[in-house]
Amino acid sequence: MRQNLTRMWLISMLAAVLIAFCAGSTRAQSAGETLFKSKCAMCHGPDGKGEVPMGKKLNARNLGSTEVQSQSDAQLTEVLTKGKNKMPAYDGKLSKEQIAQLVAYIREIGKKH
Repeated sequence: MRQNLTRMWLISMLAAVLIAFCAGSTRAQSAGETLFKSKCAMCHGPDGKGEVPMGKKLNARNLGSTEVQSQSDAQLTEVLTKGKNKMPAYDGKLSKEQIAQLVAYIREIGKKH
């Protein structure tokens, strides 16, 4: 009986940790997606392909492309922070945490392509 209670308690704790981990992961992705929609989708499109009028005009990168996805997180962070070509700089406009959330979301876009 005591062994069964111990097992049930252990399984319950493991389930709680797993749920908490998954919920935290979803929140980070949701925050990145929300930022992407408000700051990036106008040029890169909702799917990150850049196939929207403004994206075509500015020759926005397809964020799911090998060219973008092969860059390191540090390189993507630098582009987001300092800007590049027609891409605006977000230093001072977004926090480091928000930029990291965008980098994570760009990685998610790469998995969808």
